[in-house]
Amino acid sequence: MRQERIKKVLAQLKDGRMTVADALAALTDYGAAVCNSVNIDYQRQARTAVPEVIFAENKDAGQIADIARQMLESPFVVMATRVDTAKAQAVQKRLPALKYYREARMLVGNQGKILSDQGRGVIAVLAAGTSDVPIAEEAALTAECLGHQVARAFDVGVAGIHRLMAHRELLETAAVFVVTAGMEGALPSVVGGLVDKPVLALPTSVGYGTGLGGVAALMGMLNSCAPGIAVLNIDNGFGAGCMAAAINRR
Repeated sequence: MRQERIKKVLAQLKDGRMTVADALAALTDYGAAVCNSVNIDYQRQARTAVPEVIFAENKDAGQIADIARQMLESPFVVMATRVDTAKAQAVQKRLPALKYYREARMLVGNQGKILSDQGRGVIAVLAAGTSDVPIAEEAALTAECLGHQVARAFDVGVAGIHRLMAHRELLETAAVFVVTAGMEGALPSVVGGLVDKPVLALPTSVGYGTGLGGVAALMGMLNSCAPGIAVLNIDNGFGAGCMAAAINRR
C-alpha cells in the first residue's frame, strides 16, 4: 500500500472520521485487478517490497502484453522473466515501452518508477562460467529493478581461481553475494570461505551427463562445508535477486 494512502487512513482515524474497524479494513485491502482471468496483485509491493512479476515461460506474447499493459498503469516497476527473444519482439510490437534484456531474458517497464537507493550496500553477483551468466544476469537485473546497487564479476570459477582474486576489493566490500555455478557447483563454497557476509548459492543447469541438469551443483552447494551459505533452486535467478534485495534492504 502506498505511503500516502496509509497516512490518509491514519489521519482519518485520529480525527474520528473513521472507525477502527473501517481503518483496519482499508489497511488490509489487498486489491487486485482481473485481466483476462488473471488477478493482478497491485498490493504485493506494499506487503513484500516486491511487485507482482510476470513469469512468461508458459505464456504467449498476447497474454504477456495484456498483463503488462495493465501493470504499466501501476506506480511500480514492471518485470517479466523467462522471455525468449522471439516472444520479446512480439510483445514489444504491442508495448514499445518495455525494454528487453536479452542476456537476462527479461522485459522491464516503468524503470523511471524504480525506488532507488533501497540497499545498505552493494550486492555482488558472481558467475563461475560464461554459460552461467544468463542466470546471474536475471538475479542482478532483478535486484537492480528493486532499487539496489549491483556489482558483477563473471567467469571467475574454480577452474581458474586466480580470476576471482582479481576482484578482492569487491569480496571485501559487498554486503551480500549471489554466486552462480553449474558443473559441480564449487564456487559458492570458495566465496563462503573468504567473506563474512551472506552468500546465496545459485546452482545452474549448466553441465554434462551426471550433472543431471543442475542437480549435482545443487547437491554440492547444499553439502558445502563453508558456513553462512543459503542455497536457491536450480536456475532461480529471480528468486536469488529478491532474496539478496531482502537481505540488503535498509
